[in-house]
Amino acid sequence: MAARSLDPDLYINRELSWIAFNQRVLAQALDQRTPLLEQAKFSAIFSNNLDEFFMVRVASLKSQVEAGISTASADGRTPQQQLKAIRAELLPLLEQQQKHYLNSLKTELNKHAVQLLDYAQLNEGQRLWIDNFFQTAIFPVLTPLAVDPAHPFPFVSNLSLNVGALVVDPDSGQRQLARVKVPQKILPRFVAIPTDLSDSDPEPVHTAVPLEQVVAFNIGLLFPGMTVEGHYFFRVTRDADLELRDLEADDLMIAIEQGLHKRRMGGEVVRLEVANQMPDDVIEMLMDGMSVAEDDLYRVDGPLGLDDLFGLLSLPLEALKDEPLNGHTPPTLARAQRGMLEDGSIKEEEFESIFSVIRRRDVLLHHPYDLFSTSVEEFINQAADDPQVMGIKMTLYRTSKDSPIIAALIRAAEHGKQVMALVELKARFDEDNNIQWAKQLESSGVHVVYGVIGLKTHTKIVLVVRKEKQRLRSYVHIGTGNYNSKTSKLYTDLGLLSARPELGQDLVELFNYLTGFSKQQSFRRLLVAPVTLRKGIEGLIRREIKHAKQGHGGHIKAKMNSLVDPAIVALLYEASQAGVVIELIIRGMCCLYPGREGVSDSIRVVSIIGRYLEHSRIFWFSNKGEAEVYLGSADWMPRNLDRRVEAVSPVEEPELREQLERLLNLYLDDNRGAWDMLSDGSFSQRKPSRKTIHSQLELTDLWRHGLPATNTNDKTESEIAE
Repeated sequence: MAARSLDPDLYINRELSWIAFNQRVLAQALDQRTPLLEQAKFSAIFSNNLDEFFMVRVASLKSQVEAGISTASADGRTPQQQLKAIRAELLPLLEQQQKHYLNSLKTELNKHAVQLLDYAQLNEGQRLWIDNFFQTAIFPVLTPLAVDPAHPFPFVSNLSLNVGALVVDPDSGQRQLARVKVPQKILPRFVAIPTDLSDSDPEPVHTAVPLEQVVAFNIGLLFPGMTVEGHYFFRVTRDADLELRDLEADDLMIAIEQGLHKRRMGGEVVRLEVANQMPDDVIEMLMDGMSVAEDDLYRVDGPLGLDDLFGLLSLPLEALKDEPLNGHTPPTLARAQRGMLEDGSIKEEEFESIFSVIRRRDVLLHHPYDLFSTSVEEFINQAADDPQVMGIKMTLYRTSKDSPIIAALIRAAEHGKQVMALVELKARFDEDNNIQWAKQLESSGVHVVYGVIGLKTHTKIVLVVRKEKQRLRSYVHIGTGNYNSKTSKLYTDLGLLSARPELGQDLVELFNYLTGFSKQQSFRRLLVAPVTLRKGIEGLIRREIKHAKQGHGGHIKAKMNSLVDPAIVALLYEASQAGVVIELIIRGMCCLYPGREGVSDSIRVVSIIGRYLEHSRIFWFSNKGEAEVYLGSADWMPRNLDRRVEAVSPVEEPELREQLERLLNLYLDDNRGAWDMLSDGSFSQRKPSRKTIHSQLELTDLWRHGLPATNTNDKTESEIAE
């Protein structure tokens, strides 16, 4: 079955599949088993995800409609049809989120002495305090912008929260609209009020009122001599997709800096959110003033911009959060910690460099269960300080603002080592941060490059070249996640530390491809996009088809963020029809229908949404009992296979391959955070029928002590259900 012959009825629209993923995120907030402050977090994630979806995906579809493009997607929908379907799917989800905030989250938090009050609920003492706070901390920074013939409709910035005030001149009776921007970037969204002002007994732990209400109920002070007839909240989302024409840009950094300025200002309005209480005539004024179509208007029965619920996680209420799960130093690296040697925790004779460990055997890392600081950061820090290290090369896609890795690279350059960093300036919504890092690295003597023209460099790789006994030896790290200290604690990611010569030589040549004019077309062990990855993955699937047809069985297990590529979807259908058993663990978008009679009978899809963002990619192929396993940075999406630089590495050591297979099986058997994808494309959350299997929770201990061997006699949770 060729990709072009894929029946549109057998392909799920990617935008709708993404909404289904975000619905599973929202379900974490609605799940009463989720601790209260974690419910707030997942609701915030749902909103933040949705903002980015509108800024990029919806904006792109709207641009296509405006350009008169009617080309159908792989599922047969035109851009206009997709926009209508998106709106229809989103409206009930937004209603669910608001009901949860108003009727569940606020109520339950109140039972735990956390009061999120409306301004109208404040007692006299609280009101006096908040009004004084307004006068001293808010009023001076507000700028009321009138709308009349002398004042054109003001520009409303992207994702800003605003108050629309209807102001009446008592002399003329003229009604006018004014806009006031809520200063949510410089002040907390929920303004804390001293708890001793509360009438509650016992005294609450925390009391707060939304910032926009503080502004709204004091807004009359901005219009002395006028009558404020009403105040209403609204929020705007604009096109923020940063389009860059690399070939036309003489200096990519300058082009991106200019593009970022444009993004901050914002493109066309793609969504207007208004409080449900806003009168129709005010809505009409806003829509006219910002050229908003009816389909882009979203009435919200509750507070706007719930991504600000993230702020509640700072409350010191550990009982309302997930139990902290602290990572550990990988056992193989326990004696390779320079800090332990320096503080006297281990003796000189007990210490061994991280390079000596990696020379003996490959090291498989799984974050956040394995600490990023004592593994990846330790590797780069020792490379920076080791006098035998000649050079360090690495890619930086997203990194933290106070990155120890950046500091290590600068230190290495100052020590006279050859240091190269590929900083991906086109990492969406991290461009500004990466520009600043690039400038700092360059000023410190690091060779900084920005990747291959026309491609985004998404691969996560480090190459360390070390002089040992008059020869050079390469050490590598190949990972699935970013070199980011912060996200390494929030995302599950895998990494491989290795001194295998073929991997080292592959990375040498890959970096030459990234920094020079190389047109490398083959690699020894790595599958590299856009050169060999698609062909390699398709070849591995076709081999399983061949084995199944020969009577040897065929089996594929794969874990990834998204499965979108039509050619891969078609090939997996072909594999299923040949008898290959296919088990997929897909966090986000999945455009394939599993379990369809005669099409995908042997395919099952599991999605896991847990406290950590599942971000690792693992690809396992049975190969007639001689399993091959790969890990890397790429999903099965057209952009990863064709338009990005990606690297997927084989895992060579049998023990590590088995460990990854056991990891896949644990995810497949999860019945606490897992969802089964049904043959109609919908998802059903699993419920434990016997023992609860919570993969992320169990991995805290299991990864340290070794995952249990697979017992083929044990039935999986899904088999029990059947």
